[in-house]
Amino acid sequence: MPLKSRIDSALTSAIATAQGGAAPPKLASALGYAVTPGGARIRPTICLSVAMACGDDRPALSDAAATAIELIHCASLVHDDMPCFDNADIRRGKPTVHRAYGEPLALLTGDTLIVAAFEVLARAAVHDPERAIALIRILGQSTGMPGGICAGQGWESEAEIDLSAYHRAKTGALFTAATRMGAAAAGEEPDAWTELGARIGEAFQVADDLRDALYDEAALGKPAQQDAINGRPNAVAQLGVKGAIRRLEDILSGAIASIPSCPGEAALCEMVRKTAERLTPVVPAHQTA
Repeated sequence: MPLKSRIDSALTSAIATAQGGAAPPKLASALGYAVTPGGARIRPTICLSVAMACGDDRPALSDAAATAIELIHCASLVHDDMPCFDNADIRRGKPTVHRAYGEPLALLTGDTLIVAAFEVLARAAVHDPERAIALIRILGQSTGMPGGICAGQGWESEAEIDLSAYHRAKTGALFTAATRMGAAAAGEEPDAWTELGARIGEAFQVADDLRDALYDEAALGKPAQQDAINGRPNAVAQLGVKGAIRRLEDILSGAIASIPSCPGEAALCEMVRKTAERLTPVVPAHQTA
């Protein structure tokens, strides 16, 4: 089964489970709205790619890991878009959840998706309890404190921001979770895969900073210039456009070099190269000067 179909099938099943029984209809609808249609699904794709490179001998666990990461990511988008943070009106080309359903249901949608992510892993534990516990631990570390996405959001409330720590937590945490959980689901040591995830996460953040600075809302499918408007630290402000592009290229080269030896190493290198092509923004000529 192609990776996209595998990911979509697992996500559909997870959302259907969360919407089942006597669930409140509006909240159940908001869950589906927040997750579909999805973006590039890059985090679950990385997770499954690593699992497959390592043998993927427990595909149900790999699917659960990929699903859980994407549910956490979607939850973070719902919360990030709310008025208390970015106050965004558009996400993935449609109204944000709080615009479509109201703030109370948006808050509950994000919370429910977080809980659903851990439920997915718990249900998959029957296939290998020890590996499932490792997956739950990694996802918890990447979601909460001190270095997960909650910490990343928390940095925005500080008077002085450690840009490296901010990027590692806000964006890098779930990419690191993707590589580590992919390895753990396949029974490999996750620590060896930390650097790859960290480098992809850093590259994604720099690319996102570039797109935010260079593109408009129509191109992004969400509000543009948010870093400048909200006074957030970013690579373009720190390095300039040309410097940020050079930094992105260096990070992506390092990501490929960091891939551990594994049966599917060649295929994984190709996946990272394709990810690099997808991440690298097309920069208008007049903005590279």
